Amino acid sequence: MLILASASPRRRDLLEQIGLTFTVETADIDETPQLAEQPTMYVKRLAEHKAAAVFARHADRDRLIVLGADTTVVCGDRILGKPDDDADAARMLRMLSGRTHRVITGVALITGSAPPLVAAEITDVEFSSLTEDEIAAYIATGEQAGKAGAYGIQGRAAKFIPRINGDYFNVMGLPLARVTAMLAELRR
Repeated sequence: MLILASASPRRRDLLEQIGLTFTVETADIDETPQLAEQPTMYVKRLAEHKAAAVFARHADRDRLIVLGADTTVVCGDRILGKPDDDADAARMLRMLSGRTHRVITGVALITGSAPPLVAAEITDVEFSSLTEDEIAAYIATGEQAGKAGAYGIQGRAAKFIPRINGDYFNVMGLPLARVTAMLAELRR
């Protein structure tokens, strides 16, 4: 039995897209980065903590697999999580404008029959230069809410992204090829 430890509708859609059967349970954990924590270690830690929190709720763990994931956007040396409000979203979009940034997703699989598998996927995303009007118009759509870096590649922000280097689905929030390989590793 597979459980997705995430409230993200995008992650649910992506797992359904590849034909997996699963249930959803959310984990309420502290997502504050630790002092001097590197972005890759940060998302891996959060993914594992989310999966562990959900796994711990279940008594029958023998055939249980819990998938935790966490995505962040990194611009320069700054971790950009989900925006607090529209002003924060505008600040993030200004920071990304005309630059290449990284999207990093940590993925963790926890089961009762093997040690946890934890990995991270990194995709470089190039953003076009944005005008203040473009930023305001994008924020007016509401798409930035609840998204790391204040944008969704699968939505209207696609017009701001001339190229990526890496896994497109990672930018959406779940690197499907990586998850599939990790699930296959557990089944060996």
